[in-house]
Amino acid sequence: MKKIGLHEIRREFLDYFEEKGHLVVPSFSLIPKNDKSLLLIGAGMAPMKKYFTGELNPPRRRMATCQKCIRTGDIENVGKTDRHATFFEMLGNFSFGDYFKKEAIEWAWEFLTERLEIEPKALWASVYFEDTEAARIWNEDIGLPMEKIVPLGKEDNFWELEIGPSGPCSEIYIDRGEAYGCGSKDCKPGCECDRFIEVWNLVFTQFDKDEKGVYHPLAHPNIDTGMGLERIAAVMENANNIFEIKEIKKIINKIEDVSDYKYGSDKAKDVSIRVITDHIRAMTFLVGDGVLPSNEGRGYVLRRLIRRASRHGKLLRIDGTFLTDIVGEFINSWMVEYKEIKLREDHIKKIIKAEEDKFQETIDSGMQILEVYIKDMEINKETMLSGERVFKLYDTYGFPLDLTLEILEEKSLKADEREFNIQMENQRKRARTARDEGDSGWGASIDLELFKKLNSIFKGYETTKTKSKVISLVSKEKGVNSMSEGEEGMLVLDETPFYAESGGQVGDSGLIKNDSFEVEVIDTKHNKDGLIIHMIKVMEGTINLNDEVVAMVDISRRDSIRRNHSATHLLHKALREVLGEHVNQAGSIVLPNRLRFDYTHFESPTVEQLNLIEQIVNREIYNGLEVTTTEASLEEAQKQGVVGLFEEKYGEIVRIIRMGDFSQELCGGTHVINTSNIGMFKIISEGGIASGVRRIEAITGLSVYEYLNEKEEQIETLSEILKTNKIDLIDKTENLVSELKAQEKEVSELKKKLSGDLSKEVLETLVKVGDTSLVTYRVDNMDIDDLRTLGDKIKDKLDSGVIVLASVVDEKIIFLVMVTKDLNSKGILAGNIVKEVAKITGGNGGGRPNIAQAGGRDVSKLEEAFSKVVDLISDFK
Repeated sequence: MKKIGLHEIRREFLDYFEEKGHLVVPSFSLIPKNDKSLLLIGAGMAPMKKYFTGELNPPRRRMATCQKCIRTGDIENVGKTDRHATFFEMLGNFSFGDYFKKEAIEWAWEFLTERLEIEPKALWASVYFEDTEAARIWNEDIGLPMEKIVPLGKEDNFWELEIGPSGPCSEIYIDRGEAYGCGSKDCKPGCECDRFIEVWNLVFTQFDKDEKGVYHPLAHPNIDTGMGLERIAAVMENANNIFEIKEIKKIINKIEDVSDYKYGSDKAKDVSIRVITDHIRAMTFLVGDGVLPSNEGRGYVLRRLIRRASRHGKLLRIDGTFLTDIVGEFINSWMVEYKEIKLREDHIKKIIKAEEDKFQETIDSGMQILEVYIKDMEINKETMLSGERVFKLYDTYGFPLDLTLEILEEKSLKADEREFNIQMENQRKRARTARDEGDSGWGASIDLELFKKLNSIFKGYETTKTKSKVISLVSKEKGVNSMSEGEEGMLVLDETPFYAESGGQVGDSGLIKNDSFEVEVIDTKHNKDGLIIHMIKVMEGTINLNDEVVAMVDISRRDSIRRNHSATHLLHKALREVLGEHVNQAGSIVLPNRLRFDYTHFESPTVEQLNLIEQIVNREIYNGLEVTTTEASLEEAQKQGVVGLFEEKYGEIVRIIRMGDFSQELCGGTHVINTSNIGMFKIISEGGIASGVRRIEAITGLSVYEYLNEKEEQIETLSEILKTNKIDLIDKTENLVSELKAQEKEVSELKKKLSGDLSKEVLETLVKVGDTSLVTYRVDNMDIDDLRTLGDKIKDKLDSGVIVLASVVDEKIIFLVMVTKDLNSKGILAGNIVKEVAKITGGNGGGRPNIAQAGGRDVSKLEEAFSKVVDLISDFK
């Protein structure tokens, strides 16, 4: 065999098939495009599925790729076995109605035996037992002896979906020799032992399976092949598994350096090394392709990989965060083929570091709690952790379920997942109930059966006023023929200028009238079938079914809305320019007085970045970009590079909004005709709303003018209060702040002296509850920082014990609880104690096992709260 490594094999493969007339394309993203059936790309052919089905025409009838793939179905086994991995690369050559079995088999044989110089005697093939054509090619054209062509059944050598393209397979195996075998004379491909390794699967897609299970021959059959790059590299290097490949060993060596552990010294720690090695590759490419950690979908896959790798670092006794060091080693090796990960290295490291930092906080507190639970189980000789406790770990401490299960499994314990799921569902029900209680009631009304056969044409892109006909009136969820002054209900027109709430843009309001009546349109919505429905109140007269009317949108309100909507497009583009291409819209609300824009990003933008974003948006407003609207097929829009925010909501024909050459996005909303119409843009606030999702609130137009006037008035008022003019306001404020800091420092030093003296007095209240020392003390007019200082001084003089301090400030109670670590291991936790004492006084709170704080309201119950601590500690005697 040729002495060749993983990166060289990849290049040899792609070059070989390029010589055979194949279009070699870079790996597709791990994020599937226009395929809702897949969470992530897990096979070489997956990104080209529509070429096989005929939905799309391929750029060439012959193609070849090395495709990045991720599969997480067996993530729990990664590291425990030599063959499981979440990330791998799949080499593949494909024919879309061009060549077929003969060429596929001949080229696979030629590549393996001539390019890779694998000894032909070591190669075997399997075929589907009914596929005599493939067997004949292997025997007569290739010269493989019949005894080395193994017929196997449908389970092994036939590829199919429930309906659609399907066909037989032929797999190529390498014989590693008798030393790896089971000793049986009948040992051959299909045997469960480790002697024969399958390296290449050739799929002959020659049938179209219908709903009755009948296989119809395809007029133009296809070829889909897949060869695992890591597996063939292991064969070429004579490595026992993928973790012994030279390039992957570089990652292991880096982990050895960071952990100060030598791979191969301990089986349990070797598992951790392999988990980190595998997950590093997966997380790097996921982030590189635009995935951000979150609690659902592919974001959760990424979060799980980062957290599993981080936790296995703990098992190797690595202190602090370390993953980005390993990421750098991986990028430096794989950039030979994937240059984009080097270009995005800083971004990739930032996201992984932010998630690892966040998890360090979670895992430290969660692990302490879980250790207490496990100790309880051991004392009580239990093997099942209650679902209630598992849920508490998840809900209160953010400890992932899969991590709890994994840690329990390491100790041969289990968790009551059924009870956990019940607790989760109860939480969801509570959330749903809370949402339902806040509903206005319209949502339940707009999907009435009587709307089913109606159709309304939207004219609001072209005009804000139409002559229309009333085709439906609804009052109290029933169809009516007329509505009189004071009545409220719903109305449908045959055509309307009113925009119905959609895509974050609120619905229009305005008037509908004729000589006999006037109706106020309060809101406009779509029902589930897309019908435009007006929420109305009759202001005067009587409106009748079939009346001819004039429908008029509130123009001033519509103008404000479209200014804000167009500004969201400029903002989205500016965010991507400043923060990176990973930024995507995660939701928006466009109102008349402001806009709200949610976006994906892993950290808080700096003040400088926000200023630059605001500056870019205003620059494009002042540039007066023409805003144009065109329609195209979804496929054509994607080819043009148009940004699509929520592809699952788009139909076949989409609306493209372009703002000069600066921005182009898919959008169904209403917009200004020129960016100069927006006037001005001002960011009012920015903050995080969920993991990996942030929110900007902003204003435009006259709202900015009003905002600036308000700020000017505030400056005037502040100048009067500080008795200075506006020019000297900053200097005056800085002087006052300096004086205040000096005074605060003086007060702080006095408080320290006081707390030192006070700690002696507090310790005199010490009592014993069994073997546990307990201190409870009330000291008024101390804030939480002062209480902590006092608590620390008491703790320094107390080797072991529980400290409960309370301070009353303005008739409100502040509680601080401290518990020494030796008592944590017995199950005495500060968070639990503070929650119970606060509850008695009508408050709540929580914290870590060793320190926690809470608030209370009923000062009269303070002594009762202190007494409760004795009961709580007594339970652990």
